[in-house]
Amino acid sequence: MEVTINNQNHSLKETCSIEQLFATVLLLETDGLAIAVNQNIIPKSGWAGHLLSHGDQIILIKATQGG
Repeated sequence: MEVTINNQNHSLKETCSIEQLFATVLLLETDGLAIAVNQNIIPKSGWAGHLLSHGDQIILIKATQGG
């Protein structure tokens, strides 16, 4: 299964949730991140239950300080 994360293609062995994507594939810290899948914001409370599908377009947005 292939998904696109911030304009980069990633191959996944099987369907996974957003939470599993961070834990096993991206190995990223999730503090301060916002996620959109196919231009729909997914609240952090929904990451465990939101299963990704082939062809999903995922945008990761990292909050930063400053102005």
